[in-house]
Amino acid sequence: MHYQTESWGSYMPTRSVGDPLERIERLASENAVVIFSISSCCMCHAIKRLFCGMGVNPTVYELDEDPRGKEMEKALMRLLGSSSAVPVVFIGGKLVGAMDRVMASHINGTLVPLLKDAGALWL
Repeated sequence: MHYQTESWGSYMPTRSVGDPLERIERLASENAVVIFSISSCCMCHAIKRLFCGMGVNPTVYELDEDPRGKEMEKALMRLLGSSSAVPVVFIGGKLVGAMDRVMASHINGTLVPLLKDAGALWL
């Protein structure tokens, strides 16, 4: 698992400095699998373990460890239309969703093809 530890604002284009949703979209598109998480969240831990157990190396952004994490969390809640913001998974730059959507995709067999299409899984 790759944990993103730098401040997200250090290399952002100037037009998106104040927009957390644009920042989320940009970060989500930079790697095959991106998880927005909170380090103390048990559901976040479970989703990270799921991907690692499948042989996927997700990029993880721990919102509670970033100074702009609260803004990102609020933007993710708006994006999902939910009161819970994490975990949120993007595959191939596209929103898969929260834990329920990821698990449903895993159970119905659509998760592996998504991972293969994104280049995150080679089997």
